[in-house]
Amino acid sequence: MSETLSYRVGRLVSGGFHAMLDKAEDLAPMVAFNENLRELDKAIDEVRGELGKVVAQKHLASKKLNDENTRHESLNDSIMTAVNVGRDDLAQVGIAEQMDIEARIPVLENTIADCTDKEKELEGFIIALQAKRREISLAIEQYQQTVATSGANGQTAGASSLDKIAQRADKASNAFDRTMSRQTGMAHNTSGNGNAQGLKELEELSRNNRIAERLAQLKMK
Repeated sequence: MSETLSYRVGRLVSGGFHAMLDKAEDLAPMVAFNENLRELDKAIDEVRGELGKVVAQKHLASKKLNDENTRHESLNDSIMTAVNVGRDDLAQVGIAEQMDIEARIPVLENTIADCTDKEKELEGFIIALQAKRREISLAIEQYQQTVATSGANGQTAGASSLDKIAQRADKASNAFDRTMSRQTGMAHNTSGNGNAQGLKELEELSRNNRIAERLAQLKMK
C-alpha cells in the first residue's frame, strides 16, 4: 500500500470525534458528517483495491513456486536418464537448471511470506476503517435523534447537542482504540469507558478467523 494511502488510513481511524464536531460547527453538521463517511468509504475501497493486488501477487507467486518445485522434481529423472546413457553434457544442463530453480525458490517463498503479512495488514486496516464508519454512523443517528427531539420541544440543536453526541462517541472510543491497535499495530489514546458489546463482537470475529485458519491447515494434511 502506498505511503499516502497508509497515512490517510491512519488519520481517518485515529481522528478524534471532537475534531469532526469542530468542523461541524463551522459547516452544516450533516455536511461534515457525510463528508467524513465519504472519505472513509473511499479509503476502504482503495485498501480493498490494494488487497486485491496483493492477493493476486501471492497467487501468482504460489503458482510459480509450485511449478518450480514440480520442474525441479521432474529434472531428477531426466538427469539420471542422461547419466545412465553416458550423456553427461545433458545431465550438466539439467543440473544447471536445477541450481537456477533452487536460487529462485527462496525468492518466491519470501514473496509469498511478504504478501501474507501485507494481506493481514490490509485486512486489519479494512476492519479498523469499517469500525470507524460504524462509530460515525451511530453518532449521526444520535445527532438526528437529538435534532428531532429538540425540534419537537421547540428548541434549537446547536453546540450543546453536538457536545452530547461527542460525549456518547467518546464512550465507544476506548474499545475501538484497543481493536485498532490489535488489528493494525497503530496505538492511539482516547478517553472513554469502552464499548463492551462492540469489543466482544470484534474479538469473536478474530477468534472465528483463527478457527477457520486452523481447520484449513488440518484439511491440507
